Amino acid sequence: MSSRAVTVIVPGFDVAEYAREALDSLRAQTHDEWTAVLVDDASTDDTREIFADAAAADPRFRLVRHDVQRGLGAARNSGLALVQTPYLGFLDADDRLTPTALERLTTTLSGSGSDFAVGAYVRLRPDATGTGYTSSTVQPWVAAATDPARIATDIAAHPVASGNIVAWSKVSRTAFWHAHDLRFPEGRYYEDQILAQRMYTLARTFDVIPDVIVEWRERRGGGSITQRLSEVDVLRDYLEALGEGVAVLRSAGADEAVRARGALIRRLDLPPLLRIAETHPDPAYRIALQAFVETLPA
Repeated sequence: MSSRAVTVIVPGFDVAEYAREALDSLRAQTHDEWTAVLVDDASTDDTREIFADAAAADPRFRLVRHDVQRGLGAARNSGLALVQTPYLGFLDADDRLTPTALERLTTTLSGSGSDFAVGAYVRLRPDATGTGYTSSTVQPWVAAATDPARIATDIAAHPVASGNIVAWSKVSRTAFWHAHDLRFPEGRYYEDQILAQRMYTLARTFDVIPDVIVEWRERRGGGSITQRLSEVDVLRDYLEALGEGVAVLRSAGADEAVRARGALIRRLDLPPLLRIAETHPDPAYRIALQAFVETLPA
């Protein structure tokens, strides 16, 4: 096995409309030493067939199926159990990797010796035609975490990296995950936020690069979890994940990262939630949000 080989874990539930694009973005990679674990989380649409056909046609794809839907965290963990390559990464089955994503991240890690590398990402938004999607620009908080490039840094030297909390913007050394028994929380939403902060605080060093690694889809008509924040249960999981992520940073003594993360949450996450709360019919929404605000660092 090559020292540059990477496994990409691709979980999917009822994403047939987008899954072919996700798999095509893997096939288009300039880095040719990749394999992928496709985890079908008990889909009821053609996701099952799309994943199965890919695995049947190309030995680089391996298929795992859940008999019942277990959620994104459990699906990613199922994939993790099968990784045998030096590097690992993630791609949600409704998103797209940019063509040089795996090459840039693995090359950076190979040169630095860091535990993981983080890249930038953009939103893939519905276009005006009503049928397609168009990539947006890199948002300021994403750029703050990844631009300019920093090699072999850490959370003390680069505290605003803590704002990049998504699983699919990173490639890691598999040994780093094993050494710290890293796994995603199961049975909850926003499972990658806590794990990301654990990664930042546990890493000896990590790298950041300004390259756009992933196009993150905003589904037309909603459907993705980030588009359901008006639901009280989703809000509670979201706030819990934000709070626990800050707690991870605080317990590690990453005080500057705590302040940076708190400031970003106040600037980015809270305003749309407060707007929803103004007219939300369930008072539990406002109560949960106010309780969370009181816990945030000033």
